Amino acid sequence: MAHFPIDPDYLEWYIKAGLAEDVGPGDYTSMACIPADRQSQARLLCKDKGVLAGVKVAERIFSHVDPLMRMEVFIRDGEEVGNGDIAFEVTASTRALLMAERLVLNTMQRLSGIATMSRAYASFVSDLPVKILDTRKTTPLLRPLEKWAVHTGGCVNYRYGLFDWFMIKDNHVEASGGIREAIRAVSDYKVAHRLNLPLTVEVRTMDELQEAMEVGGFQRVMLDNFDVREMADAVAYIDGKCEVEASGGITLESLRSVAETGVDFISTGALTHSSKSLDLSLKIIKSS
Repeated sequence: MAHFPIDPDYLEWYIKAGLAEDVGPGDYTSMACIPADRQSQARLLCKDKGVLAGVKVAERIFSHVDPLMRMEVFIRDGEEVGNGDIAFEVTASTRALLMAERLVLNTMQRLSGIATMSRAYASFVSDLPVKILDTRKTTPLLRPLEKWAVHTGGCVNYRYGLFDWFMIKDNHVEASGGIREAIRAVSDYKVAHRLNLPLTVEVRTMDELQEAMEVGGFQRVMLDNFDVREMADAVAYIDGKCEVEASGGITLESLRSVAETGVDFISTGALTHSSKSLDLSLKIIKSS
């Protein structure tokens, strides 16, 4: 079962903003044709094979629109589902169910797609001593949910934002005047501001790697867009002096060969930006 560390204040904001976007001044269709005291029971039906994520979010959404709702969960976050599986049943005000339906489905479909992709990546190299990392390539304002879905699928959350990890990338190198200058500037800044944060240095060539290793002072080096042979050579050259991360256009098809080079980490934005939403539906089964 996946943990659920999402900040409750963020989740409350997300639910309110999502409902405001979809409902606006009111769900006029439901208000017009469904009595205010009508109660209904609905099922969350899975129509795809994958990893479910977002059940706990759905529970919070339904509770927000109807504090008296009741929900029976059959499949929990992080568990695998197939076509025809019923994830949960929820009983609540019919108007509330219909008001929450699209936010629940859009959220769960997106998060389940990310969890499914993450499970595929993690499983593909589960026998190797490598960790698959996500990136900051997330949907704006949905990062907490999407990173939670990555974790739910079995991959590892990397830095959350620009504030919790130093990472010198190509643009920093170019703007700083070189890789040596960038590393030294960051090292000085860390000391001056008493920031005990890790530092990753991205390198694009063996020459940049050698230059970076001569300077030192970082925890991890990121091999950006190295081919498999270059990665293996780089790992041998580094020889355990720091952590090694592979990055840049890594797909499920290339994942295994990259992992076998001996890198410690593989980061890929595909977990969040290239996942396919899982097909789910919410159907009312009885009303009273």
